[in-house]
Amino acid sequence: MTAISKTTEILNDLIEINNDRIEGYTRAIEDSEAIDVDLKTLFEYYIQQTKGFNRDLSAEVSKLGEAPEEGTRMSGKLHRLWLDVKAKFTGSDRKSILEECERGEDASKEAYTEALADSEGLPEEIVKLISQQADKQREGHDKIKALRDAQV
Repeated sequence: MTAISKTTEILNDLIEINNDRIEGYTRAIEDSEAIDVDLKTLFEYYIQQTKGFNRDLSAEVSKLGEAPEEGTRMSGKLHRLWLDVKAKFTGSDRKSILEECERGEDASKEAYTEALADSEGLPEEIVKLISQQADKQREGHDKIKALRDAQV
């Protein structure tokens, strides 16, 4: 695998997981109660943050002469389908929404960890970008986990 194709593959994998994150938080906003304004505001923040991540990642892919990924992962699609079925039977309360958001954050965290583990030979500025995004994503994960843990 060439350095360019390895770099593009890693960046496009992150774009895909970020697209899953955007769709997950969009769904969480739709499922949240009207009184959960704090959650909706936080979820919207993470959507905008993730769109920013993707703009930066896509710009790097384009610089390499490749096309940025536009889709989502199959596992993300299956997870959202499961959420639809689960919501029909159990409803969507604050805690269950936060639990599902945390699962999505776990997947995102894992993708960034794998990208950094596979980053040997990638340009330094790309590793730095991935590392910065991973730090911000980890902060989001920890915030969602803390909110979930605070639920009774």
